Amino acid sequence: MHETPHAEQLETFPNQNPGRDYVIEIVCPEFTSVCPKTGQPDFGTITYQYTPDQSCVELKSLKLYLQSFRNQGIFYENVINRLMDDFVAACKPRRLKVIGAFTPRGGISTTVTCVHESAHEKSPSR
Repeated sequence: MHETPHAEQLETFPNQNPGRDYVIEIVCPEFTSVCPKTGQPDFGTITYQYTPDQSCVELKSLKLYLQSFRNQGIFYENVINRLMDDFVAACKPRRLKVIGAFTPRGGISTTVTCVHESAHEKSPSR
């Protein structure tokens, strides 16, 4: 039985330094999903770069969440947007960049990047 990926799979823990801006980079070099048109496996490296606010993502839960995409038919663009949306829902970071660098297929490699900035970060009073 394969679980459908969802934001609730991502566990968090309290950020011990919420008063400081710092960047956490997580690199996941073994991401796999399935091309919804061909049914062929897609492989890529997913990189998360985020500035936490009140919570940080727990890495084992992130690993299991990413593995749940293994049999999902989803386009590169959609998967990266989905990864960002679920991460934001779980962690509510100040800033987040999700980069998907997918291996070449038919001589073409693709990189998709999504960026999130919290409403608090965008406010002009800051």
